[in-house]
Amino acid sequence: MLQHVNIKIFASQADIDLVDAIPVFHRWIQENVVPELMIDVADYKHVPEGPGVMLIGHEANYSLDETDDRLGLLYNRKAVVEGDAQAALAQAWKAAVDAARRLESEPVFEGKLKFDTGDVEVIVNDRLVAVNDDASAAALEPQIKTFFTGVYGTAPKVERRGEPRDRFRVGVKKA
Repeated sequence: MLQHVNIKIFASQADIDLVDAIPVFHRWIQENVVPELMIDVADYKHVPEGPGVMLIGHEANYSLDETDDRLGLLYNRKAVVEGDAQAALAQAWKAAVDAARRLESEPVFEGKLKFDTGDVEVIVNDRLVAVNDDASAAALEPQIKTFFTGVYGTAPKVERRGEPRDRFRVGVKKA
């Protein structure tokens, strides 16, 4: 069963300094802005092509992630979601989109940060569930394509990324 789904929504505009996310994420903790229990904020800006600034939680993490030198909002689900693969994808998608929209509307980022929900990555953060190989791709890509066809209204382009040592990861682009 598909679990530990990560969704990264890539930024289409990002004229920002990641340090500005730190007080925003601290306020999100104080005001319970996201549905999960949030614990801390971590600054990894010093790591090249790394996790950027992270909002650490019990069930999930949110981050302004710079992996592969592409800024995006990364939602990393750590806790199990009840239901099938479609439920896990739907939960992660909703959390990622909601957080991306909140960040875009934060005063410090308004007009400077935009996310493109038609350009995303889906990552399975569990190598026991999905290794980055052809067998996992054959099993998971149809589930991912079905979900995003429902989101976009048309079948998306789905391509596996990375190498066998990486977590299972696919790029999804709106057609």
